[in-house]
Amino acid sequence: MKVSLSWVNAYLEKPVDAEVVQGLLTRIGFPIESCETVSSQTGDAKQGQDVVLDVEVTSNRGDVLSHLGVAREIAAATGIALKPPAPATCSDHRPATASDNSARVSVQAPDLCPLYTARIIRGVKVGPSPAWLRQRLESLGLRSVNNVVDVTNFILLESGQPLHAFDLAKLKEQRIVVRQAAKDETFTAIDATKHKLTPDMLVIADAAKPVAIAGIMGGLESEVGNTTTDLLLESAIFAPLSVRQTSRALKLASDSSYRFERGIDPVNVETASLRAAKLIVEVAGGTIDDAVIRVGQPSASPREITMRLSRCQAILGIAIPSGQVLAYLAALGLEPQCDEAASQVRCSVPSHRLDLSREIDLIEEVGRLHGYDDLPVEKKIHVVARSLQSDVAGGRKLREALVGHGYLETVNFSFVPPALGEVFVPADAKAVLIDDERRKKEPMLRPSVLPSLLVCRKANQDAGNTAVRLFETAATWTRSEDKVVEKRALGLLADVEDLGSADAALRVLRGTLAEVVERLTGKAAAFDPVEHPALTAAASVKLEGATLGVVGMAAPTTQKRFELQAPVMLAELALEPLLAAYPPLRTAQPLARFPAIERDLSIVVDEEITWRQIEKEVLAASPSLLEELRFVTTYRGKPLEKGQKSVTLRLLFRDPAATLRHEQVDPQVTAVVKQLTQSLGATLRA
Repeated sequence: MKVSLSWVNAYLEKPVDAEVVQGLLTRIGFPIESCETVSSQTGDAKQGQDVVLDVEVTSNRGDVLSHLGVAREIAAATGIALKPPAPATCSDHRPATASDNSARVSVQAPDLCPLYTARIIRGVKVGPSPAWLRQRLESLGLRSVNNVVDVTNFILLESGQPLHAFDLAKLKEQRIVVRQAAKDETFTAIDATKHKLTPDMLVIADAAKPVAIAGIMGGLESEVGNTTTDLLLESAIFAPLSVRQTSRALKLASDSSYRFERGIDPVNVETASLRAAKLIVEVAGGTIDDAVIRVGQPSASPREITMRLSRCQAILGIAIPSGQVLAYLAALGLEPQCDEAASQVRCSVPSHRLDLSREIDLIEEVGRLHGYDDLPVEKKIHVVARSLQSDVAGGRKLREALVGHGYLETVNFSFVPPALGEVFVPADAKAVLIDDERRKKEPMLRPSVLPSLLVCRKANQDAGNTAVRLFETAATWTRSEDKVVEKRALGLLADVEDLGSADAALRVLRGTLAEVVERLTGKAAAFDPVEHPALTAAASVKLEGATLGVVGMAAPTTQKRFELQAPVMLAELALEPLLAAYPPLRTAQPLARFPAIERDLSIVVDEEITWRQIEKEVLAASPSLLEELRFVTTYRGKPLEKGQKSVTLRLLFRDPAATLRHEQVDPQVTAVVKQLTQSLGATLRA
């Protein structure tokens, strides 16, 4: 950003020269890219010369994208008093009368425009700007347009608040409507370029058509010209992301969009508007309507941040006296209050410092003003050994378990083609699509990890690899109630052919999931049949009644969609609940002192009866000495009738206080068989 040194010095009690400013700004985090001496016609520059500095400003410091912002930083670093412009108190107000045809403003997209203000200035005479105003702009490479437009540019460069002046007579019905564009609506900008708009773009319209692209550029048809007499002066807040997306999509950028994209001071919106209105009256005449039109409120609720002095010392590696720390923070306008007992400082954040939100931000400010060059450089690195965070340790344990089962970890791209990802979008959500020319073929953020694993499996198939087992932990995205929901998930893929049958592969994958859940949470996973559009033989994976994910075999349609020649097993689990439960709380018990008795039962049931139902009924029989129930196998075929299956289960009985006898077990087995017969219509197979 280019700044005029004479202009910056106008806001300082004591001027600073170019050499001092270059070193000072670089020292506090604003390197100087170039320094140029230009001619000056103002009386406050030495010998008719001015110095223009090209200052590098990081994207989080929108408050420094103005001459007042640069002066504020210099004042904080040097102790020179800041001399901001006096608050505008305009004596040129014109009282409204009943005959006035006042402008009307409505905001239909308050989330994209939280505050819109308009001032009406009547009876102006548009013409050339005075020499001082032209010189201010031209020294920075801006072309003087006319006295009205030049004032709006002057205020933008002075305070960082973008403004726009409309010719009130050219606004149909003298209305301003802040809304999203209609589909295929067109707009001609001030630079005469024509643009086709889309519904996600925010526009400033009159009663009939767009007259400006919000936060970016005004329209050709409503610009201020030599015939203009009445003005509507806009000063507003626009959502940074909306401005950035629209600017990129239209390939249309401006000094205003550059600042809106980085955030502006919400409190300065009306202050800058009133100062601009006063200057317009000074250079172009006219009177200002008494009332300002305002829709919305500035989101400038006071923010407080607490900083521990011990943490500041630990991060910076130097013990700065608390008095000096308070002086640095006070110089930045943070109004620090020191709590000596707690050894911490509480700061009130000014509205223009949108970048300050955490303790570490305050520590950075202290280090910046103290001078990074003055921080000590240790000859040795001091490392403090700390235990791993539980989620990091849990992630390692997860990978160990899966690698032990023969899985290889993958890292895939986050975008998928809609044709591959749409089947994995949950029924209660929508896909997240991006409008980006670089992602025309893959505009969907993956709603699941499984599409990425299937694409990876197709690549392995093309390379001739078999017996593939893959896993990935990654973010997924869906849209719910117009909000993007990001979650981390674990996805698994395993070939069927290496185990010979789909049933065997599914049982192995289920066992892998059960082990992963148990290792991370210390609890047993439950599996219940469920319908899934991309899977067959699918089951939901649950932990203490809450659904973690799903497991099953890729449906034939899914296999065809990804062009896979062989069937694969798939599973996906939510990752956050697993890592949040790590490390599990485990209990230890002594080894059993007495032997157990095992009994195998083969029961014939209808095909639709699930293992979960069988397990439930066995436990409902309340066998007092039952220690464990296991599934053994399932048989289908002769001599069983069609629609029936034989399920073999193993019951393990044990008496913890004595050696168990068969005559003690027999009544309990009989009770189990009776319960299965009565509840499920099961028959005992010989």
